Amino acid sequence: MLIYWIIKVALWALAGMIACKIMKGEPNGLVGNIILGIVGGLVGNFLFSLLRLGTSGIIWEIIVSVIGACVVIWLFRKFNLGRFFKQ
Repeated sequence: MLIYWIIKVALWALAGMIACKIMKGEPNGLVGNIILGIVGGLVGNFLFSLLRLGTSGIIWEIIVSVIGACVVIWLFRKFNLGRFFKQ
């Protein structure tokens, strides 16, 4: 059970890093990539469930998380939500 969550967090971090590279964003660091990957995974799973597409397998999980993270980055840029996190 613990190894499952370790792998899941690693996949989320990878998805966040890939999404930042695709969207040409600023590097977020490990924690930022994990958070972006988690939110991206949730958004991606929601979007793919609307299309009635399931997620099974590690590669598919990464693809869905990357797509969801790209959508999250796009929304942050579109509505200028990054201003709330800058100091």
